[in-house]
Amino acid sequence: MSTYTEEVGNKLNELLEKTYDAEKGFKKAAENTENKQLKSFFEIKAKQRYDFGHELKAEIKTFGQNVDKGDSMAGKAHRAWMDVKALFSLDNAEAMLEEANRGEKAAIEEYNDVLEDTSLPSTTATILRSHKVAIENSLSNIKILENVR
Repeated sequence: MSTYTEEVGNKLNELLEKTYDAEKGFKKAAENTENKQLKSFFEIKAKQRYDFGHELKAEIKTFGQNVDKGDSMAGKAHRAWMDVKALFSLDNAEAMLEEANRGEKAAIEEYNDVLEDTSLPSTTATILRSHKVAIENSLSNIKILENVR
């Protein structure tokens, strides 16, 4: 049984790390735009990821596992790339939306990978499906924002 909970805990900790990365990335994007609609969108997404993080931490603790606190190198690189794009892009709104779109698609793939594990407890699967649906909805919002700009 300990291997099972450790495995679930490790998978959730990986998602948690990427959730931290996304939260920081959305905060950074909000700081890098003066477009009010984009700023609001990115702030809402940062808050959403903050909430996701708390849900994931609670689920990890439910299994008696330690919560990893960290910041992945990929996340740092992604935020640095958004900074560079914001500085050098003539249309930084478009560049930031493209990055947000790419990040959200990657997040959906990561959630799908974890959800494929048939040994996930039902509470975990429910939380992950809820997060995934919210991320999928944000892809639609990104498309709308791309057309409104």
